[in-house]
Amino acid sequence: MVEEIIQVQDLTRIFRVRDKAAAKSGWFSKPATKELTAVGNLNFSIKTGEKVAFIGPNGAGKSTTLKMLCGLLAPSTGTASVCGLVPWVATQELAAKIGLVFGQRSHLWPNLTVSDSFALLGKIYDIDDGEAKAQTDKLIEVFGLTKFFGQYARTLSLGQRMRCDIAAALLHQPSVLFLDEPTIGLDVTAKALLRDHLNRLVQEFETTVLLTSHDTDDIEKICDRVILIDHGQKLLDTTLPALHRDYTHYKTLTLATEEACPLFDHPHVVVEEQGDHRLVLKVDVKQVRLESVVAQCLECFKLHDIAIEDLPLEEIIKTIYRQMKLARGA
Repeated sequence: MVEEIIQVQDLTRIFRVRDKAAAKSGWFSKPATKELTAVGNLNFSIKTGEKVAFIGPNGAGKSTTLKMLCGLLAPSTGTASVCGLVPWVATQELAAKIGLVFGQRSHLWPNLTVSDSFALLGKIYDIDDGEAKAQTDKLIEVFGLTKFFGQYARTLSLGQRMRCDIAAALLHQPSVLFLDEPTIGLDVTAKALLRDHLNRLVQEFETTVLLTSHDTDDIEKICDRVILIDHGQKLLDTTLPALHRDYTHYKTLTLATEEACPLFDHPHVVVEEQGDHRLVLKVDVKQVRLESVVAQCLECFKLHDIAIEDLPLEEIIKTIYRQMKLARGA
């Protein structure tokens, strides 16, 4: 039986912030404050080896939750366990069992070469010299670091630095890897390369991954489960296939046609794009069978190609938030 490596129970974090709207009573009075709940009564668990996307809009409480799970922040109430430890109580012990990558922060020292930074991290984590060298060599190979491993960290491009940062976070072979916007600012090629390297490593070491990202490609390429939160509370916890199946009733039908400007009309089909030998249709499969729409297209057009896809994950997530807002307002 696979154990639960992360457990979160009624986790709550309340910040006291300045209330600008409240009037002051005098020159020397203390500024008025109010309580802001960043995370409220959050509950979930993650099994060893799972790759979970922890997503939500800005201000949803994602980074605050990650900081509590890493021991960087203590909760107001509630508890959590990571690798059998309470993060904010056993912070030093936990550091040896987890890896942490924030998109805008680095494990590397700017004025040291990457190789020196790795050597120093090996000493910090008290890794045996032989084991550290073997693991470093493996990470260099998998992440393709050879060409710039001897460079000073400050001279690296953003894509090179992020590859080095994730490799450095895996140097001590952590049981859990926390990733907060790991591909932010990277170009399409660098993102794809980083995801491929990361997937190879976490699969080999059975590393548990908790990822926060606004990039839905990160979610789809790395994770197999999604926890959706808003205003510090869990809205949804499901697998990616179930998310596609249960929260959208649309399919996208893309046609390459002989006709230069194909025209199509159906009460349950929205024409998303039309013209230049191309037609993109959004089909409501709850109202009409997809097969009948395809059959109608075959009758109407001479087709060079046809593709059927699920609605993009980004659109599904937007749909869920709209449904949740309508439900709250009802």
